[in-house]
Amino acid sequence: MSTLNDQHYIDRILQGETSSFAALVDRYKDMIFTLALKMIKNREEAEEVAQDTFIKVYNSLGKFKGDSKFSTWIYKIAYNTCLDRLKKNKKEDLNISIDEFSAHLIKTMDNALSALEDKERRQTIQNCLNLLPEDENFLLTLFYFEDQSLEEIGKIMNINANNVKVKLFRSRQKLAVILRQQLEPETIQCYERER
Repeated sequence: MSTLNDQHYIDRILQGETSSFAALVDRYKDMIFTLALKMIKNREEAEEVAQDTFIKVYNSLGKFKGDSKFSTWIYKIAYNTCLDRLKKNKKEDLNISIDEFSAHLIKTMDNALSALEDKERRQTIQNCLNLLPEDENFLLTLFYFEDQSLEEIGKIMNINANNVKVKLFRSRQKLAVILRQQLEPETIQCYERER
């Protein structure tokens, strides 16, 4: 495996005798494949990297100046080809993950988070409603959670629609005070934790 022998084949290839390249491939194929396998850790991809390396070597033979041993030069090309493959694989992995995540999981997560937020919000409101007198709790529940009209609520509670409107207004004011008392400490604590 002397440099002279390598250079002999290189010269013949550069003069148009492309069949001489087979001798260089035979000489270095095991070394290149072993390097690729160690770096890529996948047999099929290591074989592809080795092939890509030899294509690059063949296309760049005119650039080999003999400043270093041919084996060093070809090894460097193989190493860089492996790095390129690893970067490509990493990008593909990220793209696949992001695309799959974007398409299906983000929507699912958003729905889950919204449902959780809605559930927590409803639970907080329900806890606050429970602090109101029973008739006011019932009135607000019918109006906000059961989507009953003022007339329907009046019929259910045996009062006229105008009285429902007045009671609804007063009950909402009381609920607002309770919500502020319940939520402000949590909001303040959350703000202080972030600082």
